[in-house]
Amino acid sequence: MTVWQQGAVLDLKIDTLNHTGDGVARWQGRVVFVPDAVPGDRLRVRLQHVKPQYANGVLLEVLERSPQRVRPACIVADKCGGCQWQCIDYHAQLAAKEQLVKEAIARIGQLQPQAFLPILAAPSPLGYRNKVTYPLARRHGQVVAGYYQKGSHRIVNLNQCPVQDPRLNPLLATLKADLQPWPVYDESTGSPGLRHLGLRIGQRTGEQLITLVLAGDLPPHLEGQAQRWYDQFAAVVGVCVNINSQRGNRIFGSQTRVLAGQLYLREVLAGIEFHVGATTFFQVNTAQAEQLIQTLEAWLALSGTEHLLDLYCGIGTLSLPLARSAARVTGVECHPDSVTQAIATARHNGLTNTEFICAVAEEWLPHWCNAVDVLLLDPPRKGCDRAVLDAILGQRPPRIVYVSCHPATLARDLGYLCQAGAYQLAKVQPLDMFPQTAHVETIALLTAT
Repeated sequence: MTVWQQGAVLDLKIDTLNHTGDGVARWQGRVVFVPDAVPGDRLRVRLQHVKPQYANGVLLEVLERSPQRVRPACIVADKCGGCQWQCIDYHAQLAAKEQLVKEAIARIGQLQPQAFLPILAAPSPLGYRNKVTYPLARRHGQVVAGYYQKGSHRIVNLNQCPVQDPRLNPLLATLKADLQPWPVYDESTGSPGLRHLGLRIGQRTGEQLITLVLAGDLPPHLEGQAQRWYDQFAAVVGVCVNINSQRGNRIFGSQTRVLAGQLYLREVLAGIEFHVGATTFFQVNTAQAEQLIQTLEAWLALSGTEHLLDLYCGIGTLSLPLARSAARVTGVECHPDSVTQAIATARHNGLTNTEFICAVAEEWLPHWCNAVDVLLLDPPRKGCDRAVLDAILGQRPPRIVYVSCHPATLARDLGYLCQAGAYQLAKVQPLDMFPQTAHVETIALLTAT
């Protein structure tokens, strides 16, 4: 049997972790990617999806445990697809994320920052998520809720989750039991029913929000159940329903209505009070979002004379705290509801030096004529459109802060901005927004040359 082929079994030593969270091993000049692996492990692995220079592997047996391998906090961590790294010591997780950012900037961006700062660890590597959204299904007549098993659409049933805020755990088991009488969505047939259960908490206020995602019409008596939950749980300030009847993996639809209480919870972030709804984009780790804002404040040291432009501003999570130290803030966001929320939040917090515009960044920025002192970029995972980068190079704001959740697209965009000598990469700061996963947040500061 040729060893390098589908189904072959190899004994391998795991060297590092990659950006998807898999362990990386090497065998005779080839690379094998192994899920559930820890650097330093010696593993017995079966090869799958074999290519000439790399393959994926399935872990069969741990032959020698790495010192960095730990007991997961979750009893279903080996099955659940929600976390990749619960079996890895937290300090090793941080080191791996820091290395991922360094390698991306050097290899993809072809850059060497003037300062690469140590990763900012999360105060709590467990219990940090302020939002969870669980798919629902019916199994053996019972409603189940949880995350999908790795590589499948089979739900791993949960009654609690160690990475969500522990104050949400009492809701999960109770709500699952109470949902038994109602129809549950079947993704194979598209039959109407309940398809997701969403829970949110304001970690600074303690307020909680329940959201049911529904395909089809509101079932009879569900509104009465919502009122009972609202009365039963003192911290719950609202029970909502979101309508999404479209097939596919998109969680939320465009229509949300309140069944009991109110449509939002209050959260305080960096001294600013936000109203966070069922579908509002808001950082899932409140403590780390505050560390991020504190880093921006320290780096920028705004004196009250600067004009700051925030592209991809969302509801103003980053720009509204910074507005307290700036002369003027302009935010640009393509989602109308987010712009409406940002305007209302600024008014609610007494910030009169802000303006929020509903526009697509790549269409709007090339026509922006006003000079700004600081440009703040916080794009989605795909990074900035080339039209945005070209407009930046044409306008040359003196300082750019780029916040990213994807090291590869961050490095690509930084490299493009720096390649012609218009900017230099002054600082890079990784930040662990998502412990127990391979995801890493990064802040980068560019200064005009």
